[in-house]
Amino acid sequence: MSKVRVLVGTRKGAFILTADGKRAKWDVSGPHFAGWVIYHLKGSPADPNRIYASQTSDWFGQLIQRSDDGGRSWHQPGTPAGQPPKPGEMPKAESNKFVYDTSAETGKPLTTHQWYDGTQHPWQFKRVWHLEPSPTDPNTVYAGVEDAALFRSTDGAENWQELSGLRGHGTGPQWQPGAGGMCLHTVILDRINPQRIYIAISAAGAFRTDDGGKTWKPINRGLRSQYIPDPDAEIGHCVHHVTMHPSRPEVLYMQKHWDVMRSDNAGDLWKEVSGNLPTDFGFVIDVHAHEPETIYVVPIKSDSEHYVHDGRLRVYRSRGGGNEWEALTNGLPQANCYVNVLRDAMAVDSLDQCGIYFGTTGGQVYASADAGDSWSPIVRDLPAVLSVEVQTLS
Repeated sequence: MSKVRVLVGTRKGAFILTADGKRAKWDVSGPHFAGWVIYHLKGSPADPNRIYASQTSDWFGQLIQRSDDGGRSWHQPGTPAGQPPKPGEMPKAESNKFVYDTSAETGKPLTTHQWYDGTQHPWQFKRVWHLEPSPTDPNTVYAGVEDAALFRSTDGAENWQELSGLRGHGTGPQWQPGAGGMCLHTVILDRINPQRIYIAISAAGAFRTDDGGKTWKPINRGLRSQYIPDPDAEIGHCVHHVTMHPSRPEVLYMQKHWDVMRSDNAGDLWKEVSGNLPTDFGFVIDVHAHEPETIYVVPIKSDSEHYVHDGRLRVYRSRGGGNEWEALTNGLPQANCYVNVLRDAMAVDSLDQCGIYFGTTGGQVYASADAGDSWSPIVRDLPAVLSVEVQTLS
């Protein structure tokens, strides 16, 4: 029988949850890296034992951890394997360094970006928001970072190279931070066309490369943002998350600061599909493993009140690619619930009966083994959940 492994990043460590294909009883391992902020963990599609983790601290900096045995043990790439820190000793961040290129392949200098008040600030590396392993090579992994840039490693996270054509795009100096920082939080690798990559930045928008990262184009046409003076601006949109079904790489779904959006032409044009949602503000969006037109969102009350609408935790599902939505509430709290579900905190397994998982800022991780019809908590009372990923294991 197949198994599932759920990888959970929280504000105080990482947790690994495992179950068989029935997904009724769960084993919990953790916390790994206790006390550290774990923005993201993700397993390699090419090797289920290879997992990458982004471990960060305001005091001790950013580093990457790697497991080669499914999360039972970890080591920091670039340091001797099998030599974990002594008790009380903090890992060192000298390795896995992310160094910004000073110029793009176009030769344009990459010196500054725009701050909230319109002034220019130098690019500064702060943290890794998202890790995206290659679907074919366990040693190749991409990292979306703050300040917004895309890096790639081809040696298992020991060395990193910036794909500087992204920041070198002519709009780079006009990118601005969102409320959580200027983060590159979404990386989507097209499994059919390996030269195509989608990324999203808060608050700049979505971008696409069709040549493996050498050149990039903004893909924000059709987006509308209330606080941008030009409603048709090429960049400046606060995109919260983008998702895609692997079998249909031309179709993208987006949860924006406001609005749920859809593109049927690889992001060249977007249309709103918020439909009958109670509010179209939110962070997370995902797609069913076997039904490319079935998508999920979790509406949040507003951009100033980051909790679920009416104090009721509801996942909304559309079976037609948007516009018509149904509330999924069976097993979820429907009173006095004031949690948020962050952009990387939902995942979908690939079992025949598709499973959906999400985590909340209240520390709960919920699972549905029937595509959202019913829910139950895997675990409660974790630190605030930042990310949820799932591996389907044969």
